[in-house]
Amino acid sequence: MQKLFSYPISVIYYLGFGLTLVIFHPIQWVCFNVFGYQAHKKSVDYLNFFLLKCTNLLGTTYKFENIESIPKNVPLIFVSNHQSMYDIIAMIWFFRRFHCKFVSKKELGKGIPSVSFNLRHGGSVLIDRKDPKQAIPAIKGLSEYIEKHNRSAVIFPEGTRSKTGKPKEFAQSGLKILCKYAPSAYVVPVSINNSWKIVKYGFFPLGLGNRLTFVVHKPLAVKDYDFSELIAQTEKAVVQGIKI
Repeated sequence: MQKLFSYPISVIYYLGFGLTLVIFHPIQWVCFNVFGYQAHKKSVDYLNFFLLKCTNLLGTTYKFENIESIPKNVPLIFVSNHQSMYDIIAMIWFFRRFHCKFVSKKELGKGIPSVSFNLRHGGSVLIDRKDPKQAIPAIKGLSEYIEKHNRSAVIFPEGTRSKTGKPKEFAQSGLKILCKYAPSAYVVPVSINNSWKIVKYGFFPLGLGNRLTFVVHKPLAVKDYDFSELIAQTEKAVVQGIKI
């Protein structure tokens, strides 16, 4: 029955979602080209705020736990499981004070109003998953950027989204580069729950009435651990916080 109700609600949602992307595309362009980084960043924050409001039409709610434990004025590396695109929208808004930048696949860098523009100009990096050699200098550049400006990188070490919520094994290479070239950073493990349920039927219709939770775990100073111990503790924290 929920799936039946979801058809008309999903249509309304996608109309609102698409309109938001189209409206904010020229706003981003003006902010970036006329007023610079801070104005562009603010426009992206509010783009994602309104995208979150669109998901409220689906009965989606959000809860972030332990945000107060995140260190301030230091580089950060958020390491999280990945369940849907709604992970990204929520993190950009609720972690907005930390200036989140993403490691994204290059295909997202063109053709999507607002989203592609932000990925190309907002400080995130686009990598070719078929060309690991290209990814290394791109991620290295992101590491140096967050180290210099005390901003944050978000990485999903599973490499792709989980369609059932069950976590996949973490890949180490991207996180290893981030840690190597941002030595003063803190790794912040984050466990995401229930995001996958929004797209449990696919992209249409969408799941209704889901409560997404984002649990922030104890931050780990990169300088205090060798990498093998750091990745082990990070993956353990993220996985233990996932409810299947």
